[in-house]
Amino acid sequence: MKKITLIACLIISYCSVAQVLNEPANWPNNNWTITGSYDANTDYFTDNPTDNSSNFSFNDDLPGGDSNNNLAAESNTIDLTAAHAAGETWITVSGSYVFNIFQTEDLNIQYWDNDAGNWQDYGSELSETNNAPNSGFCNGTPEQVNETINIASFTASQLANFKYRILYEDNGSFGWGFCFNSPLIRSETPPACPNVSDLSVTFISSDGANVYWDAGDVETSWEIALQAPGTGIPSGSGTSTTTNNPHVLSGLTQNTSYEIYVRGFCGGADFSNWMGPVNFTTLIPSRVDFSLQAISIGGYDLTVVDMNGDNLDDIVSASTSNVNIHYQLASGGFNEVDIPTPSADFLPGWSMAAADFNKDGYTDLLYGSGSGVTFMKSDGTGSGFTEISTGEYVFSQRSNFVDINQDGHLDAFVCHDVEPNVYYINDGSGNLTFYQSNVTPDAPFNLGDYYSGGNYGSIWIDYDNDRDMDMFIAKCGGETARRTNVMLTNNGDGTFTENANALGLADPMQTWSSSWADYDNDGDMDVFVGASSGNHKLMRNNGDGSFTDVTTGAGVSGASNGHENVSYDIDNDGFLDILCNGTIMYGKGDLTFEDADDTQINYKNGSFGDLNNDGFIDAYYSGNIYWNLTTSNNWIKINTVGTASNIDGIGARVEIYTDSGVQIRDVRSGEGFEYMSTLNTHFGLGNDDSVNHIIVYWPNSPCEVFLNPDINKTFNAVEGAGDSSCDALGVDEEVFANDFILSPNPTKNVLNITTGLQLENAFYNIYDISGRRVMTNSLSNSKSIDVSQLSAGNYIISIVSDNTIRNQKFIKQ
Repeated sequence: MKKITLIACLIISYCSVAQVLNEPANWPNNNWTITGSYDANTDYFTDNPTDNSSNFSFNDDLPGGDSNNNLAAESNTIDLTAAHAAGETWITVSGSYVFNIFQTEDLNIQYWDNDAGNWQDYGSELSETNNAPNSGFCNGTPEQVNETINIASFTASQLANFKYRILYEDNGSFGWGFCFNSPLIRSETPPACPNVSDLSVTFISSDGANVYWDAGDVETSWEIALQAPGTGIPSGSGTSTTTNNPHVLSGLTQNTSYEIYVRGFCGGADFSNWMGPVNFTTLIPSRVDFSLQAISIGGYDLTVVDMNGDNLDDIVSASTSNVNIHYQLASGGFNEVDIPTPSADFLPGWSMAAADFNKDGYTDLLYGSGSGVTFMKSDGTGSGFTEISTGEYVFSQRSNFVDINQDGHLDAFVCHDVEPNVYYINDGSGNLTFYQSNVTPDAPFNLGDYYSGGNYGSIWIDYDNDRDMDMFIAKCGGETARRTNVMLTNNGDGTFTENANALGLADPMQTWSSSWADYDNDGDMDVFVGASSGNHKLMRNNGDGSFTDVTTGAGVSGASNGHENVSYDIDNDGFLDILCNGTIMYGKGDLTFEDADDTQINYKNGSFGDLNNDGFIDAYYSGNIYWNLTTSNNWIKINTVGTASNIDGIGARVEIYTDSGVQIRDVRSGEGFEYMSTLNTHFGLGNDDSVNHIIVYWPNSPCEVFLNPDINKTFNAVEGAGDSSCDALGVDEEVFANDFILSPNPTKNVLNITTGLQLENAFYNIYDISGRRVMTNSLSNSKSIDVSQLSAGNYIISIVSDNTIRNQKFIKQ
């Protein structure tokens, strides 16, 4: 089970000493046996405790989702008769382990009940360990386990035929794996006052924490000792309490480490042993706090998006024959509506995407399953859907809606885990045709054709500012070629070229998703590639067709490994933040990050949107809304409404210009790995109290300027309704202005501007001869521009002032 806050690691200290039984497993030990049904390939079964390792470890990811693995390391028979006769009726198995849960996997310690003829659980299922890797599990940080049973009532047969085992079951799910270190079994005399168990610390804040434990017997009073780490077993009394589950600690010092011990009080002078320590560290105060609100939603609740065209984000859940929508109300709160659907052939077990691909004003859904793809297409009434499923086998991963062929109609793309990628081309009437890259005869595009797939996290972006959508695919698993990340650059002529290596992005790392955003506000998209195992990577877009690794010193390396990576401006300070597997890393606007906080949202991230229309990004995950408690910063939210382009404006580049400079966003359907988030475009403004203008580069029409929008409100940018065009592409010679003079021209470093235009609220764009924008910013009365970073060549500069545009050519030496 993944948790919002880390559960501190428990190392048990006992005061009594086992006398009769104190038997380490001493792995590797050929007296032990491996049982079950599993893939014995040593690439997967990496550590066999019967013949080659002091660990028991299995990587359940590598065999793939079709491989079911249930295996156990089983001890030899251990006769407990002597321990029972000596009164040592507590039998404890202790050890340490690393366990990463992906879906429904179990890890248990069990013992053999000879009378019943079956295995019994020693205690509770073992929980997932903190920061568990996705491979190389024995290299992860282990957590201790101590499970005890009382054999006082065992029969002679049960005592004489006792044995125990470590059991892993993936239950048919696509699991990660585990590592269990060589255990020890011992006997001891039960204390008169039994020890407490399951001691843990959760919900750690800057000044408090909750302590949990289970009573050893029927006692209702305990003592708790809070002390500096390393102090050891308390020598005196602790603080008396009658509360557990939780016992609330308050008044702690921020950013300080503590250890906890607890013992039971059974009356008089009768205490149990001290149990502990649990170590934890309080947090620094959060940049932004989120509050948790439970909301009853079932099914595949993977989506936050506007479903009915009112530009308010709703919460969406899907099941076999129903779409459940919590419609956000303008007055606040939600109106829950169930919309019956035809039975879906496939359900979104792996991803969900959303967009209005048939342009009827209502949002349609894509269900990506491990076997195929289902579309739920709105019937135009807001109260019904048509089910569309094709018969092709698709092991879906990330899915997206995007206009692949740039005809103004949204198509769909789905990453395939074990074969070449697939996509669905829209004929303009909402009818979709299936293609598989380099497999379907006459497939119009090759969008990733590695024979065994490995395609996990697709994201469509305009990384080269040439006004068409490129696609980056985060890849994972298998041989180096299979897991090397891919960039498919749109050539603008109906073809794509794979050029990740030329860009410096062809990493053979293990990753399920990447996040693309302008982290330094210089007008182009940088990328954070989140590792599912190994190290994250942050790459700066140099604006010249190359990327530079700026990970070192950027403050992004401490976030947990996992699947989900997206970017939003959580505190609305004007700088984009990275949300990596439940950790918020706050951007400083210079490709460095600070104040990493893993206590606010779930490890899985979930879906994001503005769920109360206050201009701040909230989160939703698995029946809980995480409300952003906001800051004093200003904001603007922009809804793109396409007319010539697709109705959602997916693929549009949106830019805002303020006194602080320029910010950019791409409108996308499908980010991160699994979840679908808002199609509305959010900008934080910090202390800026106005937006001079908005620019939208539409997928299927010229660029438009929208002047002087109100802040702290939602702005609807409708294609064709802008105040002016800002498009400088394809200008004729006579369009170059005589009253707009650049000097020196040619230039090496600085362009000086001579013009009669008012430049206070003006901005400029610089394009290369192919039409790719390479620089943009506000002028703010400045009459010079530093172009030293540009490569030598011919360029066009376009200045927009109010409703006036001036274009001019220059040469960079």
